[in-house]
Amino acid sequence: MTRTILPLMIVAILGGCTTLPRDGPSGRSVDAGATRPDAMGGYALVELNYEVSERIKAVPPQFFGSLTGAASERPLDLIGVGDALQVQIIEPSGTLFGGGVGAGSSVQPGNQVLPAQVVDRSGAVSIPFAGAVRVEGLTPPQAAAAIRRALAGKVANPQITVVVAQNASNSVTVLGDVRQPGRKPLSVNSNRLLDVLGEAGGSERPVDDMMVTIQRAGQTYTAPLGAVTTSFEENVRLQPGDLINFAYKPRRFSTFGALGAVAQVDMPPGPVTLAGALSRVSGLNTNTANASRVMIFRFERPEVARALGVTQPATPNGVPIIYQLDFNNAANVFAASNIQIMPEDVIYVPLANAAEARKFFEFVQSITRVIYDVSVTSAINVD
Repeated sequence: MTRTILPLMIVAILGGCTTLPRDGPSGRSVDAGATRPDAMGGYALVELNYEVSERIKAVPPQFFGSLTGAASERPLDLIGVGDALQVQIIEPSGTLFGGGVGAGSSVQPGNQVLPAQVVDRSGAVSIPFAGAVRVEGLTPPQAAAAIRRALAGKVANPQITVVVAQNASNSVTVLGDVRQPGRKPLSVNSNRLLDVLGEAGGSERPVDDMMVTIQRAGQTYTAPLGAVTTSFEENVRLQPGDLINFAYKPRRFSTFGALGAVAQVDMPPGPVTLAGALSRVSGLNTNTANASRVMIFRFERPEVARALGVTQPATPNGVPIIYQLDFNNAANVFAASNIQIMPEDVIYVPLANAAEARKFFEFVQSITRVIYDVSVTSAINVD
């Protein structure tokens, strides 16, 4: 009976290699999947070399999202509700705000600095002998002129100076992964996104791993912080009332197959090449890896796909492409040092044919041992 079952099981194994344990697709299945680019879940297979890596690099980088639509031209020197004003009144006659007539009948001019006046909800401040003076929406010089008009007829030729002591209305709210979140003031010379980030103490996270979101009047604008630090147009002027969130979004790539480690790896600051990514997981497994089939699974940008002549239809995530590099070719080591790994890339190396054959025979051997054990056990039971 054992002699009958054993050949049948080996034939079944040979007839369907999917019965063998695997850690990913074989090289043959990758090739087969690329023959139907129009199929659901299809992909393009691109042979990677130095020339191809240069064509990829030649396509200008494109940021995910943009903040340029949030650029504001709203003036930031206007007084608003909640601002605290320092009002100084100089009265040449000194009648109301000074010492009046001094020794020798000389007139002593008055110089009065009022306690901080907070703009109330009606947009006004209270000034002695003038009452409520509306200053909301005015610049400090305009507010001084308004107070001077309110004192007309009560004070002879008063000189008024208004300074914003506490700026509550011209401010933004900063949240997220920064050292000092909270409300941050805006001014005419400190009104851009990086100014506010500096006011919040910056972030301990790498710039490349940070996303910035600006919320304003029901609109949301998002971009990588790296784009803000490298493109002047992204470092937009802000508007009072903006809500700014700095979110930590680590860049990661994944490794599978015959590599030194199967892991999800955090990317260090700056660009990471394929060679650098492989070194972070101890390279290829020298006992099992098929060095001729080092693969990068990626949803590529459509403009890059067009530059490579790929006609594979794009998905909402991009054009599915598998880059394949032959590491047996010494020249391709330069290509591995030239192509950059992108966040969410999957690096995969299938088993070499010899490793697959070894795994097959080990599996067959394990089956034959099971059959032998079963036959021995059956014989013992019969006895």
